[in-house]
Amino acid sequence: MRHFSLSRWIKHTYFKVTGYSYTNLGRLFLRLFVGIMMMQFGIRQIINIDLLKDIFPGEIGMDSHASLIVMICIEIVCSVFIMFGFLTRLMIIPPFVAMILAEYYLLHSYVHESAYMIDWSQPGYVPILFMGIYFFLLLVGPGKISVDYFLSLHIIHTENKSEGELEEV
Repeated sequence: MRHFSLSRWIKHTYFKVTGYSYTNLGRLFLRLFVGIMMMQFGIRQIINIDLLKDIFPGEIGMDSHASLIVMICIEIVCSVFIMFGFLTRLMIIPPFVAMILAEYYLLHSYVHESAYMIDWSQPGYVPILFMGIYFFLLLVGPGKISVDYFLSLHIIHTENKSEGELEEV
């Protein structure tokens, strides 16, 4: 029979809670979270397309209807790719740029008050939050629970290379 030691249990619990890193699971969660959050904007815009097609701001030389269609495609297609972890770093670029344009539009639509007077309940912070999440995923990549990782493994194994080369990527 094993001797129960409170100090051993505390050390074991401490290392379980603080010593282990769940980075791949964390990246999966973040990809799913940001994908679902962005996708719900696209779904709402599809539902209300008749109301939005004339009032949606036209960007980059497009009229409002074309701009709305492009934004819906970015929000839906890129979100699905990001959630699956397929072409993740490439698929992060369009919504990141869209959030830059959204932030620019939001900051310039508050003509009567300065941008620094916008409080947390107004929509000006939403694009910045998305940009932060996208930038983080752009830096760290999709993780090992992704289509990108499994495709990389397949490519490495078909070329008879070691998985150590994948860690350098």
